[in-house]
Amino acid sequence: MDVYIRQGNSFWQLSQLYNIPLQLIVASNRNVQPSQLSIGQKVSIPGFVAINYQIKAGDTLWGIASRRNIDVQAILQINPDINPMALQIGQTIQVPLRITWRIVEGQQEYDFATMTDHLNRLKRVYPFLRISSIGSSVLGNPIPEVLIGNGAKKVHYNGSFHAQEWITTPIIMTFLNDYLLALTNQSSIRGLSMLPLYAQTQLSIVPMVNPDGVNLVLNGPPDEAPWNTRVVEINNGSTDFSGWKANIRGVDLNNQYPAKWEIEQRRKPDEPAPRDYPGPSPLSEPEAVAMADLTRKRDFNRALAFHTQGEVIYWGFENLEPPEARTIVQEFERVSGYQPIQTVDSYAGYKDWFIQEWRRPGFTVELGSGVNPLPLSQYEEIYQESLGIFLVGLYM
Repeated sequence: MDVYIRQGNSFWQLSQLYNIPLQLIVASNRNVQPSQLSIGQKVSIPGFVAINYQIKAGDTLWGIASRRNIDVQAILQINPDINPMALQIGQTIQVPLRITWRIVEGQQEYDFATMTDHLNRLKRVYPFLRISSIGSSVLGNPIPEVLIGNGAKKVHYNGSFHAQEWITTPIIMTFLNDYLLALTNQSSIRGLSMLPLYAQTQLSIVPMVNPDGVNLVLNGPPDEAPWNTRVVEINNGSTDFSGWKANIRGVDLNNQYPAKWEIEQRRKPDEPAPRDYPGPSPLSEPEAVAMADLTRKRDFNRALAFHTQGEVIYWGFENLEPPEARTIVQEFERVSGYQPIQTVDSYAGYKDWFIQEWRRPGFTVELGSGVNPLPLSQYEEIYQESLGIFLVGLYM
């Protein structure tokens, strides 16, 4: 919500007026010098929207503010041109409304367009979010990263490396939304205050690594040639893409990393396929390259890749993981009930490469149980199981 600076305003005064933490207001106005505010200058207040209100007979600003449990100054901040002593019946003003509900509607088929719409809406309400593209998919869809917080500890979450595992994206997006609600409303999640985590941590989220693949599973072949016919050929002539894990070129993005990639190459398909083909070489696919470049740039302290299914957490690679990884995964187990598994006969995954290159804690979290793609009927159960993992990832 945009407000306009009045005589005597400061960011601290606005934080008191709207009951929003000062650091969130500062982070929502990165291009504003807090010590050089000028009357009439527009600044952003996170966690609110401005809604229209039509003046009725007998209305006063004080009465309107009282009914909404806000200070009358909060109304004046977003209506710089009104005269509170000369309101007219039928006149439209704006009043602030605090957001206390989720914007993300996660329990639905969640394609790239749905995610993009939710990210745009979150950004409007929570302008302290930083959202940018880390690269593009084969079909040119941007792969967004969300950054929240400026703390020294750098934590990364990602989802939908595999197309049929698209339910990981709305699960991650729901946590992001709940985190934002807790920050702006100064509430807790499972008894934990979020504001200290915001101050201590920079959280990076890539909610959908494989947008082309997710769209293929949910919406069918793309309009673009040659992929509109090529994917059917790769899928053995079938138009049922529910079993598709790969990107649009038939490359498994989680078999793309130079962490004993050659082992996967020898035993997996040697041509494009709905799943498991590791590609012609490591990092041959733009989506995998975007994730690798991001990881090098951000220098994460830990990384969690969310997949489905199995209710297990893979946490080791070639005994290169640090001792703290065991402590963290034991806490993941406690809060989720998921089984930790240190090693598995699998290579070339993002988690494997992260551990190999940085010797830092990396995890593959397999959400839910059953047959992929998991049904939306599991959504709430999966979210409650994973919520503790999201929180532990931030505070440990």
